Amino acid sequence: MTNTTAWPVVRVLRDRDAGLCLSGVVVSGFGTSALWLASGVWVKDLTGSDGLAALCLLAMWLPTLAGPLLGTLADRGRRKPLLIGVNLLLGALLLTLVSVDAPGDLWLLYAVLFAYGAAGVVHDAAESALVATAVDPSLLGDFNGLRMTATEGMKLLAPLAGAGLYAADGGASVALLDAATFVLATGVYALLRVEEDKPAPPTGSRRERTGEGARHLWAHPLLRPLVLAGGTTMLCAGLNGAMVYTVVDDLGRSPAYAGVLYAVQGAGSVAVGLCSGTALRRLGERRFAAYGIALLAVAVALRAVPSDPLALVCGAAIGAGLPAVLIATLTSVQRETPGPLLGRATATAHTLVYTPNVAGLAAGAALVELVSHRPVLVALGVALLVTAAPLFQSRARAERTVSRSPSDANPA
Repeated sequence: MTNTTAWPVVRVLRDRDAGLCLSGVVVSGFGTSALWLASGVWVKDLTGSDGLAALCLLAMWLPTLAGPLLGTLADRGRRKPLLIGVNLLLGALLLTLVSVDAPGDLWLLYAVLFAYGAAGVVHDAAESALVATAVDPSLLGDFNGLRMTATEGMKLLAPLAGAGLYAADGGASVALLDAATFVLATGVYALLRVEEDKPAPPTGSRRERTGEGARHLWAHPLLRPLVLAGGTTMLCAGLNGAMVYTVVDDLGRSPAYAGVLYAVQGAGSVAVGLCSGTALRRLGERRFAAYGIALLAVAVALRAVPSDPLALVCGAAIGAGLPAVLIATLTSVQRETPGPLLGRATATAHTLVYTPNVAGLAAGAALVELVSHRPVLVALGVALLVTAAPLFQSRARAERTVSRSPSDANPA
């Protein structure tokens, strides 16, 4: 790593509030990743049903559809007390799972997971808004890159820890671990020294306030193309993800080899997270996202070639390319959105970017049974290149393009 890359990262880690925010992300993310895997295994052991086990992920994801509405909560008061309250609430809810030990108790598990997902939407929106206040604007790209690195690192380590703890002591022990991480995160956020102004009283109807985040994203010449490109990229990424076991079969490997590909992909994401701040400063948000999507396009298309070395290289390239548009979009939303609107804008952006990924996974699961994966992967590569192309144009030209569009339309 070069000094130009390392120095801003060191500045982020040395900044007291930025370091605390990052610590809170790591601690709570560890517990979430551990519970994500263990909850499905828990349901599978109690019922023997793969469908009921899959509902755990659906229960946690479903509230993101209400992101624009839930994001309004992050703009109604100061974000630090809200984060502390949400963490304490989640810790208390998870403690109720110690009583789940029979199929008849699963309603409680699903209810807690649904509440977990809803609180997570509010938590992410408030955290993003608080970070925009606590971290120097010039370091937001570095912070979000480190956040991505930490999140991907937790995805590699926490599920293994959760699975091991579940095997040793059952699902209740994993729930207690997750509850403990939220209590610890509460302490971390309580140490923040952030001055927040009290938000002004809300004006307009609830529907108007809910749609303000979407209207801001739609009208903004930088945010609109990034959010649209992010959603399209995540749709293609979901379709690509559904092909992984077919790719493994084409290599003549056992299904367990998918774990190797995921590990390599995670390593690629960790690497790009460390250098994203420098890349954003040199390239700008649009071009950084465009180069990442283009790299993803090439890697996805080349997965159609049955070669072990190429599959590993493509896995790392996918891991490096995919986060670029996500980091660029979040950083731009934080920089380009007024503070009182940041919670709603962030939650809406998350909904618009991440929801297509689930749709892509579902569509890919059906498509892989009907056609060969090779033409699908090539077609996805072409679609991703088309997605990246508009982002290569200059920001000034993009602003002229948007100014000719009906930006007063209401996308909500």
